Amino acid sequence: MLTALWGWLVAFFFTQLFEMPIYWKATGSLRVAFLASAMTHPVVWFVFPVLMEHGLSWGWMVVFAELFAVLAEAAWLRFNAVPLALAAAWSLGANAFSATLGFVLRHYLGFP
Repeated sequence: MLTALWGWLVAFFFTQLFEMPIYWKATGSLRVAFLASAMTHPVVWFVFPVLMEHGLSWGWMVVFAELFAVLAEAAWLRFNAVPLALAAAWSLGANAFSATLGFVLRHYLGFP
């Protein structure tokens, strides 16, 4: 359990490191920027992998988890007065950037 929590904490740190500046630029608010990923990351990390126990492949689990993150974070930005099209674009960009860097780090360094 501690190993899973540590892995999540490292991944959460990197997600915030990559996504917060993007969301801060979009909103001008550190609180909104921090909470965008903070609300979705635990769900992506702890809930979506359970789908693999029910036969879903790792690749599809990632697709569904990232789709959830993009939609939920776009809704959060929209709730915080970002126009819908911009909220969707910022969210898609932040999550694509974060996921890509996360995959690259995992491939070359073995983490997060």
